[in-house]
Amino acid sequence: MDGTGGVMTLGAGGGGEVALSLAAILVLGVGAQWVAWRIRVPSILLLLLSGFIAGPVLRVLDAPWALDPNALFGSDLLLSLVGMSVGLILYEGGLTLRVREIKGVGRVVAFLVTTGAVVTWVIAGVAAYYLFDLDRSIAILLGAVLIVTGPTVIIPMLNHVRPIGAVGPILKWEGIVIDPIGVTAAVLVFEAILIGEGDNAFGSTVGALVTTVVIGGGLGAAAALILLTVMRRFLVPDGLQNPVSLMLVIGTYVLSNEFQAESGLLATTVMGVLLANQSRADVRHILEFKENLRVLLISALFIVLAARVRVEDITGLNWWAVLGFLAVLVLVARPLAVWLSTVGAGLSWRERAFMCVMAPRGIVAAAGASVFALGLEQAGVAGAESLVPLTFSVIVGTVLIYGIAAPGVAKLLEVSDTNPQGVLFIGAPRWARAMAKGLTDRGVRVLMVDTNRSNIRAARMEGLPAEYGNILTDGVLEDLDLRGLGRALAVTPNDEVNTLALQRLIEVFDSAGLYRLPSRPVRRAEGDRGQHTVGRRLFVPSADYKLLESRIGNGWVVKATPLSEEFGYPDYRTLYGRASIPLFVMTASGGLTIVTADKEPSPSPGDTVIGLVNPDELLLPFEDEDAVGEEEPGAA
Repeated sequence: MDGTGGVMTLGAGGGGEVALSLAAILVLGVGAQWVAWRIRVPSILLLLLSGFIAGPVLRVLDAPWALDPNALFGSDLLLSLVGMSVGLILYEGGLTLRVREIKGVGRVVAFLVTTGAVVTWVIAGVAAYYLFDLDRSIAILLGAVLIVTGPTVIIPMLNHVRPIGAVGPILKWEGIVIDPIGVTAAVLVFEAILIGEGDNAFGSTVGALVTTVVIGGGLGAAAALILLTVMRRFLVPDGLQNPVSLMLVIGTYVLSNEFQAESGLLATTVMGVLLANQSRADVRHILEFKENLRVLLISALFIVLAARVRVEDITGLNWWAVLGFLAVLVLVARPLAVWLSTVGAGLSWRERAFMCVMAPRGIVAAAGASVFALGLEQAGVAGAESLVPLTFSVIVGTVLIYGIAAPGVAKLLEVSDTNPQGVLFIGAPRWARAMAKGLTDRGVRVLMVDTNRSNIRAARMEGLPAEYGNILTDGVLEDLDLRGLGRALAVTPNDEVNTLALQRLIEVFDSAGLYRLPSRPVRRAEGDRGQHTVGRRLFVPSADYKLLESRIGNGWVVKATPLSEEFGYPDYRTLYGRASIPLFVMTASGGLTIVTADKEPSPSPGDTVIGLVNPDELLLPFEDEDAVGEEEPGAA
């Protein structure tokens, strides 16, 4: 309790309460993302739930630990921090937008962010006008705010669903590019409302649009050129490149907004896209830094903005009208926008149908509604107080609907890759081809990449998908078809190449899905120190490139053996001898486990062990020593 007898909320008191508030935001945000990853649900659902519980719910209960962002930051500081954070998120999103990703479907993206945006705007505005009995100008503004989807919600959902084909890049491009477009449209409506319906309104609105495009685009391009120049001329040390990049993004965002309100998001997006699509400087390390920063920003923003909502604003809504509004957005606006934007684009009906269930609203909509509502309330415009609760109800509703429906719909339409079991082999020597063959014979997708043309030719002659190329060369990774692949095995005879390849593949795979095989025996004193810090060591502690190459050369084979109640894993080890090397375990449910040196496998009855064995030492007289991958007939 504070000195007046009231409940002290976090952020309303001294330094201790402020520190607790900041810690709570970080713990709740990152913790929600972690738990969501563990239980395989969209992280945004848990972030919103955590924010609502920590803020409005606990405030209603007069809990002493309630989170009050307005008391902690103040409205002006909070909205400024939110704007800068969104600008950084869009910059990071722009860094991931490579034009070659949408080669052949760029027209679809263009139509989605133009025709699709107008369709959404009109339908949302009309529905808001009739369902909520809003003033016409407020309804049009709400429709403009709800154009945006944004990377804060789209990218986590895409990472969760993992759509295949061109759908993923299309939705990613739409989600990032639509944000500055939607915000610009909302700013124009906002300024038109403040100007009024006089003779000047149309001319001022058009002038604001041109100014936004010129200033935002120009400053974004200039900032990208400055960063490229200082990097190419080595004017900034490596350790300062990320901070300088951050400085330029924030400076560009603020400067652009000073010249033209809300043009900063366009500037940061343009800056990111231009840097991603140039070849004069390597910006991968900047992208990696910004990806980590994005996770923290998304975590904090959702917690803060959800905690900022007042319970009375939410309970005061007509929820039947809200449900009707959500139905219009989900069942009418989005499908119509997608189908009009993809006519004649060459996408299958399954891909177009999946795009209809991926339009959640996120941070940009919440931030925009908060900013515009504050400005309209200060100007005395009636109905402005409805913007924030209506926008948040749409954010929560669309995240719930799309977050729950999208994975199931993607699986039903067969356009998702939620738990990819396939394996990417970096290197295609003879023994690795034998392992890849053993996996493909059991329905596991593999892809082999090597700079040795004879290895690639041999792999293709054996019926294995193989591509010639250096994974470290710009453009090679982006050109590979990685659908269905969830793990990468670096198995070249060069330890340095293996390490660098896995470092590059962190952009694509989780670190838990990266594996390596040392080129030579690793002494116990060496352990995994030094250069071999990326990826888990494959198979058994004694395994290395030379050992496997030698054993395959001496007639050892890769064989798959099913286990049963009568023939368990101890029997398998007895049959093949302790010198055999277990490689993979195919579970009864179809999953694939890759054996690592730090953990002895423990397969169960019904699983299949794929291992490297010596056929000359088998104890069974009916053993077949022919083709790679044959099952033990007596082990079933």
